[in-house]
Amino acid sequence: CYYSLSCNILSINSKFWLTIHKEDQIRNKASIMGSILKSKVPILDLTSQQDLKPNTSTWRSISKEACESLEEYGCFVAVYDGVTQKLDDSVFAVAEELFDLPTETKRKNVNEKPYHGYVGQMPVIPLHEGLGIDFVTNKEDAQRFTHLMWPQGNHQFCETVHAFSNAVAELDRLVVRMIFENYGVEKNYDSHVGSKTYLLKFLKYLAPPESTSMPAFPQHTDKTFLSILHQNDVNGLEVKSMDGEWITLQLPPTSYVVMAGDVSMGWSNDRIRSCEHRVTMAGDKTRYTLGLFSFVTGMISIPEELVDDEHPLVYKPFDNIALINFYATKEGREATSTLKAYCGTGI
Repeated sequence: CYYSLSCNILSINSKFWLTIHKEDQIRNKASIMGSILKSKVPILDLTSQQDLKPNTSTWRSISKEACESLEEYGCFVAVYDGVTQKLDDSVFAVAEELFDLPTETKRKNVNEKPYHGYVGQMPVIPLHEGLGIDFVTNKEDAQRFTHLMWPQGNHQFCETVHAFSNAVAELDRLVVRMIFENYGVEKNYDSHVGSKTYLLKFLKYLAPPESTSMPAFPQHTDKTFLSILHQNDVNGLEVKSMDGEWITLQLPPTSYVVMAGDVSMGWSNDRIRSCEHRVTMAGDKTRYTLGLFSFVTGMISIPEELVDDEHPLVYKPFDNIALINFYATKEGREATSTLKAYCGTGI
């Protein structure tokens, strides 16, 4: 996984680095435009005070806004209070504790699935380091990772990441229900949720040398159904709009970026847009992000309700993990659209 990601980034992102450095040169000239772009991505209130319940006017209104944002930007910002402030503080504290471990310990985090394990110490992305816990909502898998990193045990770490992951998984299920009901396929919701697994990624981005602006992770789309990102108080995440503009997200406290991945784009027959994003670092602070990534087991087929004369069938049935494996190949890396290259109907 570590080496496949290195090859992947080296082979497909050389243009990215050149583009970023050119953008750095004109960054000051574009500051006014940047400030306008920062406000484009919708912020939706998904807190308990909204009393969100299916079949209510508030539910339908927010569901519509969420899907419109996923269709236009591939993401939205959710204000969510399902994670307490104490748990929020604790999960960032244990994340720092994890990254402080020796490199040889962190490299034990291996996974046969590409991009699921440790990534770090790579010259092409020197500011980035990441680790992953697969099936993190299962207590046994959280414990297994904990004992891998701390053979003597670390109860606080295990309890914290398990509680945090399950709390954010509730947000994932809330958004998925909104998506399914908005598109009229709510009958498929239970089976979909029952087929999902979750990967928690710990992501660290160092401050660039001499406080310059520097790319920290190249532009890409996730091979997930949804990705939910939660950061500390250091910004750096940028998403690409439909017209090609990069939007710097200025995130309020208790906010979570809900992103559509290639799987939801495929499942929705191209109604939802997979979010293209990247990380650019500036300033003198380290950025920590927790990402909960959801995957679907089994074959994924486009619901018949989402295929009509206006929306002909774009994708054949596909497998989520097989899509990730395809992305790790030369053909998958070089494709303009990994999903279309893997399972497109040719439309």
